Amino acid sequence: MIVHRTPRLRACPLLLIAVAIALSPAARAAALDSPRAVVQAFMTAMSQATHDPADRAAWNQAVACLHPDTAAGDPESARDVAQALFHALNHVRTVELDKIPDAAAAQGEAWYTYFPVRTSADDQALVQSAGLRGERISIQRLPQEGWRFSRQTAAAAGAMSQKLDALQNADPAPGPPATTAAPRGIELLIPPRLRTAQALGVRLWQWAALGLLLFAAVVIDVFSKAITGRLLSRLLRGAPDDQRELVHRATRPVGLLIAAWLVFGGLHLLGLGGPAGVVLFAAVNVFLVLAGVLAGWRLLDVLAAYVLLQTQRTETKFDDVLVPLIRKGLKLLVLAVGLVYAAKAMSIDILPLLTGLGIGSLAFAFAAKDTIENFFGSIAVILDRPFEVGDWVVIGDVEGTVEELGFRSTRVRTFYNSQTTVPNATLVRATVDNYGRRKYRRWKTHLGLQYDTPPDLLVAFTEGVRELVRTHPYTRKDYYQVWLHQWSASSMDVLLYVFFEVPDWNTELRERERLFIDVVRLADQLGVQFAFPTQTVHLHRAEDGPDPVPAELPTSMTDRRSLIKGIRTAQQIIAGQPWRDHKPGPQTYGQVGPTPIDEAGNEILDPTAPTAQAPPANS
Repeated sequence: MIVHRTPRLRACPLLLIAVAIALSPAARAAALDSPRAVVQAFMTAMSQATHDPADRAAWNQAVACLHPDTAAGDPESARDVAQALFHALNHVRTVELDKIPDAAAAQGEAWYTYFPVRTSADDQALVQSAGLRGERISIQRLPQEGWRFSRQTAAAAGAMSQKLDALQNADPAPGPPATTAAPRGIELLIPPRLRTAQALGVRLWQWAALGLLLFAAVVIDVFSKAITGRLLSRLLRGAPDDQRELVHRATRPVGLLIAAWLVFGGLHLLGLGGPAGVVLFAAVNVFLVLAGVLAGWRLLDVLAAYVLLQTQRTETKFDDVLVPLIRKGLKLLVLAVGLVYAAKAMSIDILPLLTGLGIGSLAFAFAAKDTIENFFGSIAVILDRPFEVGDWVVIGDVEGTVEELGFRSTRVRTFYNSQTTVPNATLVRATVDNYGRRKYRRWKTHLGLQYDTPPDLLVAFTEGVRELVRTHPYTRKDYYQVWLHQWSASSMDVLLYVFFEVPDWNTELRERERLFIDVVRLADQLGVQFAFPTQTVHLHRAEDGPDPVPAELPTSMTDRRSLIKGIRTAQQIIAGQPWRDHKPGPQTYGQVGPTPIDEAGNEILDPTAPTAQAPPANS
């Protein structure tokens, strides 16, 4: 990994080299007989020329290390080339003379490439990041003059220096600043004793400022949690208590994230350096990433709860399935981005990891075959929409209400209150029987009447039941069957075949009970007796008895009179019932505690009616 250092820091070892070499009087007169000698003479001369720009001898020595064509030109231009080359050498790496070939090692060679080295990963990475296109630093052996920086190096020195400068300014490496210098305006406010005293490579006033920064971060954390909690509470106004709990869980990481941003910016402002600065910056970077991932995770829960709250106002249930899937996908995206930034904060190169995943993708595909199949099964369920959240379904041996559709599986709450997980891949091939999408709910039964029921009463009873079906609030009016159907061992059976147009099973049971009670009332008013399994033993007597008296034969008006009697009796039964004026709503079970009664205390109110009013006491 390449660590970009500023020229000031890079010049420090070079100045030491320059001072050591400058102690020798023969340094400037040394023959440029090797690449090492050229770099040594050039760096020594340029270090002296940078320290004292008026030193012409140093400038001449530096220009003499360049190609003769460059040195023979305009002196000012040659100095500019030398300064640009010196700047580029400081950027690419710290000069280590012992790694550069000397006269013995360079014997028989004509070229030496100082930068970039093909076998160096750091050099190749710097070439890619700086956008170098053919620019290089090379030293050439000339027939008469010996070794010099090549003509191509001198020509490309200016462009290389500018690109390396742009790279350092545009994309600085993560971590503490290169120096511990703080802005001059801040240092002027610091007492002289604290301005110079240090501990662990950090000045004492910076430690004090760091304490104040942490205290400010705690205060910001408290205030940001309070403000965020208010804003999110307004967002989820009217939501259930379990969803409002998401607000409390989301405010904590948001406050930590804002406080971490404050500390991160304060560390850059203070200019902390040394080992303590490195540790602090690394810790804050990692904490900032973790707080950001957790805040994004929790805020997505709050946002999904708000969207679900809005979707309850729509008639379709497709959005109830789609919103949780989108929430899970965004959570995975937040987690992936957090891993990338965490790796960057800890200076971990993720390219080898991605390469390893690419190599092992085949094995991963085989291992995750079922997961991938379930994922595409969820996509197929979303597109085909065989059911929605809340539907009563039968999938193979599983029967219950759909609670949630996930990426891998669908959760069904059975009528035993257990939760069954059905893989989505199974849904692609399975037969799904969706009871929740029934428009009508069929009910079939037999009403057993005693054998001694007169025929006229049979006609009146069946027609009265039909009138009840025609007038009840939730029965299907265009198709029903009520007829004397069969003779059983102990009863005459009347077929009751009816459909209820209700939204759920609870309402169906309530309306079925309402119809059955009215049927019992009808039978009571007509004098019809329901049969139950009995066995009558008749003893035959030898003597002759009276002959049985047959019933009167029917006339043209007999059945009509019986029909009218049944209809009128049914109408009398339902005339005073409350559902005649107001159709009752769906059955609910929201009441807790005793059932309320009206002020007169003689009638029980209907707890299931959403807008029910207490009827008058004398109604």
